[in-house]
Amino acid sequence: MITTKPRLACVDPPRLLAGLDEVYRLDRVGHLTVHGTMPALRADELVALAENIDLRGRGGAGFPFAKKVSAVVESAGRREGRCAVVVNGSEGEPSCLKDTALLLHTPHLVIDGAVLAAEALGAEEVAIAVHRPDVEESLAAAIAERGPSGVPVSVNRTPDRFVAGEGGAVINGISGAPAIPNGRKIRTSDSGLSGLPTLLSNTETFAQLAVAARMGALPYRSVGLPTEPGTTLLTVGGKYVMETPTGVPLTYVLELCGLTPGQAVLVGGYHGKWLDPGSINAATISRESMKKYGARLGAGAVLPIPENTCPLGETARVARWLAAETAGQCGPCFIGLPALADAIGQVERGGGQSAIDKVRAYVTSVRKRGACSHPDGTAGFVTTALDAFPEEFEAHALGAGCGRPTLGVLPLPEDALPPALPPAPSSPAARTERPQRRPTEKLLVDWSLCQGHGLCADILPPEVLTLGIDGYPASAAMDVPRQLRAQAVRAVRRCPALALRIEE
Repeated sequence: MITTKPRLACVDPPRLLAGLDEVYRLDRVGHLTVHGTMPALRADELVALAENIDLRGRGGAGFPFAKKVSAVVESAGRREGRCAVVVNGSEGEPSCLKDTALLLHTPHLVIDGAVLAAEALGAEEVAIAVHRPDVEESLAAAIAERGPSGVPVSVNRTPDRFVAGEGGAVINGISGAPAIPNGRKIRTSDSGLSGLPTLLSNTETFAQLAVAARMGALPYRSVGLPTEPGTTLLTVGGKYVMETPTGVPLTYVLELCGLTPGQAVLVGGYHGKWLDPGSINAATISRESMKKYGARLGAGAVLPIPENTCPLGETARVARWLAAETAGQCGPCFIGLPALADAIGQVERGGGQSAIDKVRAYVTSVRKRGACSHPDGTAGFVTTALDAFPEEFEAHALGAGCGRPTLGVLPLPEDALPPALPPAPSSPAARTERPQRRPTEKLLVDWSLCQGHGLCADILPPEVLTLGIDGYPASAAMDVPRQLRAQAVRAVRRCPALALRIEE
């Protein structure tokens, strides 16, 4: 359980954090005194506002909010107008506290944004998913302060797991099902809560909507970049929550929190990217700037790593935790990630160049083969550490080490780490695929079902299907030449887990 309390800071003028310099938490009266009453918007006005301010999801992907609303409107039109609104406040990333800060200190701002959207869409309910008990208590108190009128609002406690924050997992958790991602991509705008078209977005997204609806598009755009207007929330160093206009230098944000760039800065959390000192000095808080350096703000986590800790040791700690956070529904995740974490441990213990090669092999083996984005994100985290700290990896692999202790500066839940993980079972090495003519069909793997039996590899030649080093298919989608279709059909029928299918 994460119990860290966020420390608040802001670059003037504050919007989301307005009023919190005087009180710890804005109750209903305090909230209305600071922010005023909410207007009412039609669905088309809601879409127009979101487009005018370029409002995007603040949970990681940055998807345009207006497109989400439009998709729900379209889907609800086919369902007699029925729909729902879900606020994703399940902040399972231990380096993130910004949503927690909003829900603890100014919960009515979040509820305002969600209710505004619900009333515009004619939604039947607003459901808010959270992990922490103190956040649940804050929201329950806020709901009670608002009274029973309007769209029903509920707060729902979901498991405190990293993967439980994925959209499908949030819907499952609220519904009482296991809070794990769906094996197949299902758009919540088509089928979400109770099977209804659902507008699902992050806590900060709805808070930004509430601010923009009160201010109007032009005043909202008066701060920040013309191309990315407004403010954003960041969690800096795992404990400071800062509101800043877009376009502010990254170094200034660190300075205001009393931090230095150190060896590097991890931007975007544990599925993010390390920025080197040169990039740090040039980067600003914006999507465009981060994209220039191959990074993205994601859920707004900014983590500098100081000079006095071992970056490889820090990477190994987080990799072990990420491996333990698997939903356990696909082999590349629940076998591949522990094997990857163990390979990093072998590098740390002086396993030689072969240990580094093994890390790279496991990174390749898990990519684009998971039932959700967790394997890809974890592989990306390890890859960016390899790129950012090559000398440290080499020094440890060759036995000398970097001479620094691992201080545990990257936040993890109460530092409760699993023990070092055992190596993954051995499996046949992947064979190189030979190019084929462009096919008309593909053989697809459903990672939520695949159990790694490997029978498909006995039927299909290596130019179609190979097994990775973990014993699972090396790819999620394989081209099927026409002349091999019959064998692909046999492989589909023979799969005991029903994990294969053929699609055009």
